Amino acid sequence: MNRWLKRLAYAVAGLVGVLLVTAAGVYGLSETRLRKQYTVAAPSLTIPTDSASVARGSHLARAIAGCVDCHGEKLEGKLLIDAPPLGRISGLNLTSGKGGIGGTLSDADFVRAIRHGVGPDGRALKLMPSDSYANISDSDLAAIIAYLKSLPPVDNVLPAQTLGPVGRALLVAGKLPILHTEQTDHAKSPPESVPVATTADYGAYLVSMGCKGCHGPALAGGPVATGDPDWPPASNLTPAGSLKDWSVDDFRRLLREGTRPGGVPVNVAMPWRSYRNMTDDEIQAIWLYLKTLPAVATPGIPAATN
Repeated sequence: MNRWLKRLAYAVAGLVGVLLVTAAGVYGLSETRLRKQYTVAAPSLTIPTDSASVARGSHLARAIAGCVDCHGEKLEGKLLIDAPPLGRISGLNLTSGKGGIGGTLSDADFVRAIRHGVGPDGRALKLMPSDSYANISDSDLAAIIAYLKSLPPVDNVLPAQTLGPVGRALLVAGKLPILHTEQTDHAKSPPESVPVATTADYGAYLVSMGCKGCHGPALAGGPVATGDPDWPPASNLTPAGSLKDWSVDDFRRLLREGTRPGGVPVNVAMPWRSYRNMTDDEIQAIWLYLKTLPAVATPGIPAATN
């Protein structure tokens, strides 16, 4: 009997050793990525102060780029993930109030954060969609920064950001893509400005700021990598999806009221409450762009019906 107990003890000890080595490896690999320093050049932008530019920046931040969805209605910060085994991640308080970072960032810090997803310490920001924001033109980026610098202070001290053991394991396994910096083209040179017009080209520019983060690079939909596991797949926005049977009025109603044709509510994951602030011309431009897309099947769904 003692012999079997010894064998069991050895087996348990061996298993514990393997788990400890694995945990140490996961921690080390994840920590290497989290602590990696990025050196990116921030162009010297002239940040305007006139009311028209601030208003343009406000519109882009609130209606197009979706800043309020992660940072809160007043950009006062918002807890996005709060599950200890997974981690705790927040959209930071962008104001100059207590707990905010707005009063500490230089213009170059804002550029690096928005366009490259890199914080003042050179490390990757978590859940900052810089791979989309890298497409923002210089003039629009300057307007957004002008708006952020004009925000009234809001006191909101958020808990420290952490990544738990499950979060670290998922990060190492490529199942938790929260470091968008890693997918950002840091050498990309966005245009100085993009003409505002009711055209497919301008619609493509607006879409590039955020839609592809959920709907995929081809806008063919599928599971949202950084979304809640309970979220349904993002809709296919190409002619392979249900939009082929919609009218522009149906599309406008979705963005303004959050309902599909027939009055069916869209899933809560769709940030239509921000997009409803788009102008009619912007919605029309996006619609024109979507009509130019080639039909692409939703990954993992042979016959897309979403």
